[in-house]
Amino acid sequence: MYDPIVPLFPGLPGGPELLIVLFVLVLLFGANKIPKLARSTGQAMGEFKRGREEIEEELKEGAEESASSSETTSTETTETSAAETEKTS
Repeated sequence: MYDPIVPLFPGLPGGPELLIVLFVLVLLFGANKIPKLARSTGQAMGEFKRGREEIEEELKEGAEESASSSETTSTETTETSAAETEKTS
């Protein structure tokens, strides 16, 4: 009647799928190069994380600077308007 279709990769791969992926990696790169490949991948991920954190820090600093400069501008505008009002009176 009803035959459920089970996908090969439903979300995260499980046991058999991981074995297939590892087998293909060994065939493509050889057993000697896999640790080097894993190490370089880890280093690349670390560099990416550091770069992302630097950009987030710069964005936070920029937001703080723009907020403080807009507060300064609004204070100067208020003071200028008050001075002009006194001159015309």
